[in-house]
Amino acid sequence: MRNPDAGTPTTNQDTPQGLFFAGSAYFLWGFLPLYMKMLSHMPTAEVIAHRVIWSVPVAAVVLIWLGRTATLREAFRNPRMLAMGCVTATLISLNWGIYVYAITSGHALDAAIGYYINPLFSIFLAALLLGERLNRAQWVAVAVAGVAVLVLVLDAERTPWLAFGMMLTWGFYALAKKSLPIGPNQGFLMEVLILLPPALAYAVYMGNIGGAHFMAGNARDTWLLLGCGVATAVPLLFYANGAKLLRLSTIGIMQYIAPTMILLNAVFIFGEPFGRARAIALPLIWLALIIYTVSMVRQMRTKRVLA
Repeated sequence: MRNPDAGTPTTNQDTPQGLFFAGSAYFLWGFLPLYMKMLSHMPTAEVIAHRVIWSVPVAAVVLIWLGRTATLREAFRNPRMLAMGCVTATLISLNWGIYVYAITSGHALDAAIGYYINPLFSIFLAALLLGERLNRAQWVAVAVAGVAVLVLVLDAERTPWLAFGMMLTWGFYALAKKSLPIGPNQGFLMEVLILLPPALAYAVYMGNIGGAHFMAGNARDTWLLLGCGVATAVPLLFYANGAKLLRLSTIGIMQYIAPTMILLNAVFIFGEPFGRARAIALPLIWLALIIYTVSMVRQMRTKRVLA
């Protein structure tokens, strides 16, 4: 298999490197609500703007270190790649906005529900658009997870629009990202560079009207906004590399790691109610993960033996 950073599409199969990158991304995302909660006194749009602004130098350093800047320049000169980059940039910015609003407004459980639903949506997209097929054990895992998600959704006191918004934006982002004909690190830097002009414009506007928190006299707020770059770029770069080295259906199942951690944060740290439904759903989700993972590992071992 060729290096995904070279911009050449990879074989549609699971790899150990992909599991490491994607797993790391989801664990980091699981802890992200703790950071975002410290920004709850700031407007969501300001947080998103600074996530974009300070992700640029982090992503640029990674790309320069890898020596892949030439590929990025070529991508900006290619109208088709630029158009696809605009699509993924739009989807990820919408997803960030919904996520930050959910966490900072006291709806972290909605964020968790959104991430729980999303793997099933990813698997649906994979089967419908990419022709991916699951074996019997993997379909059992999907069915068990589906029951868990259904329990969570039916338990909601109101329609979880934030959850559905996260599901749609992230599901289509994952699909578009996998299809983007450029390396994952170049792709992420391309996205934040596309988003940089409106982010800078908004930051300047907030400063002019006196509503900015950055460099406004509170050093803690300034450092928190600066840290958004690392908190945003590192897990997303891990995810971008993992997505190129895993099947979309595998990426979908692994996304249960992050919502489980978000749910635990919401209940035990943020004090949001847990309830009987979530006590039923959580063991079902981990059961689904175990079934799917065991099946996936067996497939990988069989392929290595045959190779």
